[in-house]
Amino acid sequence: MTHTLSLNSLCRLHTNLAEVDIQKIDEVAKNLPLIADLNRANVFIDCLTKEGQHAVVVAEAAPETAPSVYERPVAGKFVYEAFEPAVFYTLQNGKPMSLNRALTQEGKTVEQSVVPIKGFNNRVIATLIMEKDISEVVERQEKMKTLSNTNDTLSEILMEMTENASLIPEFIGEALFFIDPNLHILYFNSAAFNLVSEVCSSECKTGNQIIEYFPCLEELFYHPEKLFMHEVTILNKVFQVKKVSLKQENPTNGAFITFRDMTELRERERELVVKSVMIQEIHHRVKNNLQTIASLLRLQMRRGLPEESKAHFVESLNRILSIASVYEIILSNSSVDNVDILSLIEKIGNMLVYSSTDENENISIEYSGTQLFTKSDKAVSIALIINELIQNCMKHAFKGREEGKVHVSFQQNNCEIEVTIKDNGVGYSKEAKPSLGLDIVTMMVTHDLSGQFSIERTANGTMASARFPLERGGHRD
Repeated sequence: MTHTLSLNSLCRLHTNLAEVDIQKIDEVAKNLPLIADLNRANVFIDCLTKEGQHAVVVAEAAPETAPSVYERPVAGKFVYEAFEPAVFYTLQNGKPMSLNRALTQEGKTVEQSVVPIKGFNNRVIATLIMEKDISEVVERQEKMKTLSNTNDTLSEILMEMTENASLIPEFIGEALFFIDPNLHILYFNSAAFNLVSEVCSSECKTGNQIIEYFPCLEELFYHPEKLFMHEVTILNKVFQVKKVSLKQENPTNGAFITFRDMTELRERERELVVKSVMIQEIHHRVKNNLQTIASLLRLQMRRGLPEESKAHFVESLNRILSIASVYEIILSNSSVDNVDILSLIEKIGNMLVYSSTDENENISIEYSGTQLFTKSDKAVSIALIINELIQNCMKHAFKGREEGKVHVSFQQNNCEIEVTIKDNGVGYSKEAKPSLGLDIVTMMVTHDLSGQFSIERTANGTMASARFPLERGGHRD
């Protein structure tokens, strides 16, 4: 006899349901196996009998994902209000009942939830019932009650965890066990159940010793420290295992054990290390390539150049070396996000003054400003700007003079950086022929740094100023 015939025959034999109601119940019954597997529980459909005094089980399904509550089929058996009041309450009032305890005919304590199945005109025609065996939970609660008076508060918390499907331990992302002094498991949450299933391919049960599942951690469980933490690798997964002992004076009253999956975190850390090494290698190669280009330019200059071309080669060489300075600082700091502007400016300025000063000239350069940090891409733009402005001073400010001073300062005003270069030279003339260097500065300040550039003659020489926004977090005390 098929399932459909069995349900139909039971309904016709014991109930007053119409054919349309029986069809509705049959549609629900087709999903019972799926509901049972998903909830790891037995599910049933009960209907009132013709007399209305009892109910009858017309369909059932046992889970394949967990042990069945019942050893024998119960379809066709009668249900009495004295044993299952929640079923009759829902049949009579149409209201669901959740997480009620009931005693089966086989003497097992179950957690029972009941919802109505409604037919035409919203009339209750049957109930859908889900039952989970909580015999172990009840036994576990009894064990909790035997804990020492010192741990009464803890016992109450643990009892609450196991009663009424408390969500507190279920929201804990870590696998949580509570063990007695002999390492027997008294309590575990769903994450712990899943961990044992995955790692050991077996079902976690109270009463078993935890070292049955994790023998490699026996030393940790017996470690004398009240709080002890250890990282282990199990089946290619990394776990942080933490033990918190609950001691009176002697002996111990048990311990909490937690397993935290650190695999993804450790993998990300490894990836970050690999990426960091790769980025450092790229910066190293960029710096070497720039220095190679600079060496080729120097070689070309030594072989002889027309006098009118020599200045252009020197300018190009200094630009390349200024960019290389950024990568030297990055490599020394091991961070692309922390290029020290003060160190960068000093490095470029000293290089330019040293390489551009003739034997008969005495040009000095000074620096002032607080320590500021910026990212590498912005540092490259700043390096080129500083290079052009200082180079402009060395080229034009001190013509016909034996000595001179250049002062480079920078400061942060709110969210802006202002870089100022002053000299005590002959002074800037607006009628002078436009230079490639100032064009480069104007373009980079405006477009690359979204800032403003100005240059003007002063009573004592020339002052050039570049002002641009600093990204958030660029200042360090």
